[in-house]
Amino acid sequence: MQNIVLIIHLILSLCLIRIVLMQRSEGGGLGIGGGGGGSNSGRPAAGPLAKVTWVIASAFIVTSVSLVIISAQESGSGSVVDRGGNTTQEAPLAAPSLPGLGGNLLPPTATDAPATPPKAEE
Repeated sequence: MQNIVLIIHLILSLCLIRIVLMQRSEGGGLGIGGGGGGSNSGRPAAGPLAKVTWVIASAFIVTSVSLVIISAQESGSGSVVDRGGNTTQEAPLAAPSLPGLGGNLLPPTATDAPATPPKAEE
């Protein structure tokens, strides 16, 4: 069930992105390029793209909430802390090395000698 709702949720998100990008800019975002002189102070009637955006956005929110509810029901009653944990600690990672480079790839420490190019034979 969760996979079906998740697939519908992903399809709705792609449709919502696409429908928002298809709409014409109003020019008033963040106060940039407003203009107009206030003669058009009334809000115009919502066009068909705006109505479709509201429908898709509402369906997106419904699928978001349903995914949260489904995952909460499937998670069980205990938390991760209550289940106890595996107290074993893993060994620290070894320094990465590549064959032919003669050692590890970590940056030099303060005790390392400075790197000097080999001297050319005369």
